[in-house]
Amino acid sequence: MHSIVENNKIQYDKALDYLRNDITSLRTGRVSPSLVESVKVESYGVFSDLMQLASISSPEPHTIVIKPWDKGVLKSIEKALQTSDLNVNPVVDGEIVRLNFPPLTEEGRRELVKILNKKLEETKVALRGHREKIKDLVLAAERNKELSEDEKFNALEDLDKLTKDYNEKIKEIGLKKEEEIMKI
Repeated sequence: MHSIVENNKIQYDKALDYLRNDITSLRTGRVSPSLVESVKVESYGVFSDLMQLASISSPEPHTIVIKPWDKGVLKSIEKALQTSDLNVNPVVDGEIVRLNFPPLTEEGRRELVKILNKKLEETKVALRGHREKIKDLVLAAERNKELSEDEKFNALEDLDKLTKDYNEKIKEIGLKKEEEIMKI
């Protein structure tokens, strides 16, 4: 792989990592603690992610249990969950908060697949943007006589192959997540 392409490949990796992280918040047949980890909770005048204030587990397929490390933030956690876009009512049970999620309907699953496809397309658009920037670097290097014409064509060929490989990875990630979402 040409050095210009190799040195800028990290942008592709970042886009893929962002996608993987972004789609963990999409609900599947089994709820995951990642659904609530980034909910912002006000504690002692500072907003923090829920995962920094409590342990989060999913003991059952449709339940998330949140146990704050400091019982003084229990009400703040409950309030943050009520105002979040989770559409679920938190239940305070002693020193823990329970979230009971209803099973997904077929319509709900299809809606999540639409959101997934939108996120996949956004990542592909980001890759195209990175591809254009790298292509511009290669063309500028050729104009500045840092690359020969053959090296330019080889670099652009490497860039196209890299882009194709990453588009395939995005497709695989999407198919796997769609299968999880549609699984009953």
